[in-house]
Amino acid sequence: MRHLTRPVFLLLSLAAIAPQLLAQDVPAPIKALQDRGATIGERFEAPSGLTGYTVSFQGQTLAAYVTEDATHVVVGTLLDEAGTNLSQPVIESAANAARPESEWDGLSAANWIADGDGDANRVIYAFMDPNCPFCHRFYEDSRDWVESGQVQIRHIMVGVLREDSLPKSATLLSADDPSTALARHEANFDDGGVTPSDSLSEAAQTQVQRNNELMSQLGIRGTPSVFYRTEDGEIALARGLPRDETLEAVMGGPRPE
Repeated sequence: MRHLTRPVFLLLSLAAIAPQLLAQDVPAPIKALQDRGATIGERFEAPSGLTGYTVSFQGQTLAAYVTEDATHVVVGTLLDEAGTNLSQPVIESAANAARPESEWDGLSAANWIADGDGDANRVIYAFMDPNCPFCHRFYEDSRDWVESGQVQIRHIMVGVLREDSLPKSATLLSADDPSTALARHEANFDDGGVTPSDSLSEAAQTQVQRNNELMSQLGIRGTPSVFYRTEDGEIALARGLPRDETLEAVMGGPRPE
């Protein structure tokens, strides 16, 4: 790695923060980022006396650099004298890392609609907006796996794209038979899908709002976003519409014949 001679930092710089005793030697500036809503990831070595941390903030994975005296932190892109981006490899590695088991527990406790056999060997979770054309495409692309009984998709309905997304999702979640309501919505997607109910309860709308909050907490910025387990049992995330090899990885194998 080249030595840093002309540092370039982008995005955010925090002013001096008095150091204080923190658990596990977490620097005060990093604790300050946590207090502002950031999720702190792995610690890594950085040049010129800096200590790096990966952080997730408002759906983005970023690199944070603490100064040698542990009184300041700068969040952003670190370049060396040749203009090489030293932050990007760290960010990409963090973004592709296995997700913690606690996230799977959170997904399981969310408000979702079951799509497929309850005894399926494979379960995946998908954040879905009822107005999202890529979500509709994912629903259609997944039919062979779902209808064969191999996979159950648990659709975590959110409302983020349009004004009527939240009431549409609330209408689906509160239906007498949400699975059938979702299938009917997808079958009529090109014509607008489900019509929002005129008598939505506050509880039904709160369910969607909680899904929106979970989506934000997990750093998800778009739909569909699909959580699944790899062959090694680790939790992985496919952002956007899964295609080709990614779709097979999400579904656990080739398309059933």
